[in-house]
Amino acid sequence: MGFDMKLTDFKALTFDVYGTLIDWETGMINGLKPLTDKLGQEYSRDTILEAHAFHESTTQKYTPAKDYREILAVVYKRLAEEWGINVNWEECMTYGRSVEHWPAFPDSAGALQYLKRYYKLVVLSNVDNVSFGYSNAKLQVEFDAAYVATDVGSYKPQMRNFDYMLENLERMGIGKSDILHTAESMFHDHGPTNKAGLANCWIYRRHDKQGFGATMNPGDMPKYDMMFTSMADLVKAHQAELAGG
Repeated sequence: MGFDMKLTDFKALTFDVYGTLIDWETGMINGLKPLTDKLGQEYSRDTILEAHAFHESTTQKYTPAKDYREILAVVYKRLAEEWGINVNWEECMTYGRSVEHWPAFPDSAGALQYLKRYYKLVVLSNVDNVSFGYSNAKLQVEFDAAYVATDVGSYKPQMRNFDYMLENLERMGIGKSDILHTAESMFHDHGPTNKAGLANCWIYRRHDKQGFGATMNPGDMPKYDMMFTSMADLVKAHQAELAGG
């Protein structure tokens, strides 16, 4: 944890959504079942997720203006090709729409509702507005702002996504030092957060698993100021600070 840094030092929590608040890995595994059921061999959950991470980040890099639903459809097509399975575009688009069904982590909604009493809550997510609407309904909180990839025309870890968020938040009276960026992904979030000079909190959802799952390996591990393995633990730490703990 950063030197004497406290959760109560900040006015705004900026969130990654998928992997942090929404259990996208479970959503992906369920959504890919029509494809993975046709595999001639058993692939581990992490093998499937790591292949997905490669094709998702590559597609986002080469076609940054593409809507996330279409990014996912292309990922489905690339995975089918890699695994030697024939699919049609409608099957790909069905997967592209699957974010609607991705579940929230059990502690996300309650934690956000608690934190809303103390902070501005802001989304910075690699998604489109339609898909995010479905996720927002599961999170049961009204965010103060939501900056999604389709708004920006690029995907994290591109710095322009963070620049876009910071410029907009400044108009709302929220400066860089007021913000704690709260996220799971070292690749999408904590690397660029370090470059942007933002304080950051790692929600280490994959603490009991190997590797990086549905996100790319970040290479050199970024630094983080705080770490919790769940949103519920972040809330407990905040309550302890308020109680003088």
